[in-house]
Amino acid sequence: MSDERKIPRHVAVILDGNGRWAKAKGLPRNAGHVKGAQVVEDMLDVVDKAGIKYFTVYAFSTENWNRPSDEVSALMGLLRKYMVGSLRKAAKNNVHIQVIGDRTRLDDDIIKSIEDLERDTAGNTGLHFQIAINYGGRDEIRRAVTKIASKINGGELKPEDITEEVVAGQLDTAGIPDPDLLIRTCGEQRISNFLLWQLAYTEFYFTDVAWPDFNKAELEKAIDAYNHRERRFGGLK
Repeated sequence: MSDERKIPRHVAVILDGNGRWAKAKGLPRNAGHVKGAQVVEDMLDVVDKAGIKYFTVYAFSTENWNRPSDEVSALMGLLRKYMVGSLRKAAKNNVHIQVIGDRTRLDDDIIKSIEDLERDTAGNTGLHFQIAINYGGRDEIRRAVTKIASKINGGELKPEDITEEVVAGQLDTAGIPDPDLLIRTCGEQRISNFLLWQLAYTEFYFTDVAWPDFNKAELEKAIDAYNHRERRFGGLK
């Protein structure tokens, strides 16, 4: 391996441990989510300065609707507030923001905020920040297959012409490079239905640190671990 330090182009993060962090401090779970959202904002500056070009976070999964209704309501309220704050921060720091996931289950005002956020940051040329909201990897693939089937039915596409590139082009992340590094916090070691197609050749890094305690030093540890991996993509050297 070269002595030159490699910076992953795209880092994806499963933000785990907000509730456990709050419980350990005797706080309500929502306090952990509020702190976690603040850490996401702080990390935008950190990853940008580190030279990372794409940063994707798993904010709310398709399975999160199964949480207690009061927690879901609090998360949606936090999301509304976060969208407004993100627009101000993005305008200041030249961040390009895209939301991935199925928006149909979200309230109309949240959908409008997402659309406004994406429209108003579309021309920004700095860090590309993807937020996964009501996202599930299996659901994303299902939706992509549905769109491909519709194209076949409409005569736009032949079954034999379906390539990996065609499938990737129908995913929420179309045009975004696959993650080089996935980070999951708070000790869990699974991908929990996140970016199932895109993580095929991604390096995984698991840490016991809860997301609210994640910071620049922890990111540096993840990048150091990434630099000790031999990325061969199935080939032999």
